[in-house]
Amino acid sequence: MERKEFGLGDIVQMKKPHPCGANEMEIIRMGMDIRIKCVKCKHSILLPRAKFEKSMKKMLQAAPREDTDVPEKETE
Repeated sequence: MERKEFGLGDIVQMKKPHPCGANEMEIIRMGMDIRIKCVKCKHSILLPRAKFEKSMKKMLQAAPREDTDVPEKETE
């Protein structure tokens, strides 16, 4: 099974809805645990990474990413 790709600021769809009725969440913190925020009611939830990956259904909207390429240094 392939790993799901997600990043900080992405909007993801969860398998089960939040008690407010929405199942769209925004990733607001990443590490060993992942903090997600409900798009509808703004409540945040902290989940272990393994549980988050299991509960995530699909990516809805990717956050804009900055280029991580480091410019090469000029040698003289």
